[in-house]
Amino acid sequence: MFNSLSDRLTATFKNLRGKGRLTEADVDATVREIRRALLDADVAVAVVRDFTGRVRERALGVEVSGALNPSQQIVKIVNEELVEILGGETRRIRLAKTGPTIIMLAGLQGAGKTTLAGKLSKWLKGQGHSPLLVACDLQRPNAVTQLQVVGKRAGVPVFAPHPGATSELEHPAGDPVAVARAGVEEARQKLHDVVIVDTAGRLGVDAEMMEQARQIRKAIVPNEVLFVIDAMIGQDAVNTAMAFDEGVNFTGVVLSKLDGDARGGAALSVASVTGKPVMFASTGEGVDDFELFHPDRMASRILDMGDVLTLIEQAEKNWDKDEAARMAKKFADQEDFTLDDFLAQMQQIRNMGSMKKMLMMMPGAQNIRQQLEQFDEREIDRVEAIVRSMTPHERVAPKIINGSRRARIARGSGVHVSEVNGLLERFAQAQKMMKKMAQGGGMPGMPGMPGMGGGGGARKNAKSAPKKKARSGNPAKAAQELRDAEAKRAGAAKALPTGAAFGQQGGDFDPSQLNLPKGFDKFLGK
Repeated sequence: MFNSLSDRLTATFKNLRGKGRLTEADVDATVREIRRALLDADVAVAVVRDFTGRVRERALGVEVSGALNPSQQIVKIVNEELVEILGGETRRIRLAKTGPTIIMLAGLQGAGKTTLAGKLSKWLKGQGHSPLLVACDLQRPNAVTQLQVVGKRAGVPVFAPHPGATSELEHPAGDPVAVARAGVEEARQKLHDVVIVDTAGRLGVDAEMMEQARQIRKAIVPNEVLFVIDAMIGQDAVNTAMAFDEGVNFTGVVLSKLDGDARGGAALSVASVTGKPVMFASTGEGVDDFELFHPDRMASRILDMGDVLTLIEQAEKNWDKDEAARMAKKFADQEDFTLDDFLAQMQQIRNMGSMKKMLMMMPGAQNIRQQLEQFDEREIDRVEAIVRSMTPHERVAPKIINGSRRARIARGSGVHVSEVNGLLERFAQAQKMMKKMAQGGGMPGMPGMPGMGGGGGARKNAKSAPKKKARSGNPAKAAQELRDAEAKRAGAAKALPTGAAFGQQGGDFDPSQLNLPKGFDKFLGK
């Protein structure tokens, strides 16, 4: 989502690198570029003015002038200010001390309230709660049916005593306020500890909609009123948020469609203008594409510092601990890594979700975004098909796979023989890598991901390693050879991805040394 903003900010900070001292002109030029980047991202003008004012004031202060690396200190300031306008701290749902916790959803029609109700219920269920969905949108055609479908996908019951309207011309039956009140009572009787009330929306902010939402709020007295806003709405997000805040006094914001190509203005504007925190974000179409909103992590994504913590949380949630322990024991015993092991690892990775999304959370990912966008998720299916087309013995002992067997495997998996050859070559390299790891030899570099180009096969990588030349005995010639070698290394360093300037702060992490996730891309590179 924040690709354009991230690119602009990263390019701006890149111009500051290598400067031991920043003049006022340098700071003004940087602030001016930040202002343009935020305005292009549809951030509200008032928010941009306050943000850049604070950045400039701090950048001209003692914390930058006395810093060992002023450019990195400015990026640190921008990061802290981004976290601040995104809400400061992670805000979680306030649970009721007695009775069910009541959550009311409000927002414009088309913002994604009904779908988000199912995602929120699934997320709460995963947190150990027993949620109940209440269908109070009786005006939008088939809104009740949609909530029932979403609730079924999430595995959460839906309270829907009235079917609602089935067409634009039909007058809706039932009272939404009475349904909301009855839904809360149903939750008390059935011992549900959370109630999520899905209310009606409109194509625009109008008095009738606000009055209905206000009456529902008054009737059920919710613990949380979440304002669901489309992240792609742009500059109008502020006006809409202010109108809903005045009408229903919402307590938190949920950003929907955060996986779209929006420029991110809504996320950076709403929390700052209304003073209400962004609590959740919808990041895809699946019922599991939903996450708690962390302002510090979102700021890191914007500045191309990555979001490794979220990546770790996803891995911990989806990774099979028994399988991980089995693989660890296998490495400890220095047993051979087989294609069966590889297949098990592939299934683990698939459980974590979209590979493209995971890789975009890596620090410095913006430098390879074009390659990531070309990444074909179906390549994993093709590789899995190749392995499954092998016999159990072939997976354990791939050296027996001769030409006729390769042709049979290619026919069985629907690929060309060259793809089978490439996989087997990469697997042979991976086996050597695993043996080296088991012997404490460390992890060698990884090739590119499939569908992103520039990967190169194992044979190509093996050839690319240059042999060390003996230095000449002539002192003048040896000195020239040394200068040539240093120039060559400098040229290679410039060709590497530079990553985000902030990632180099303190010398602890350098995004230019970014490697893609290890242990599986050996098998997938083309």
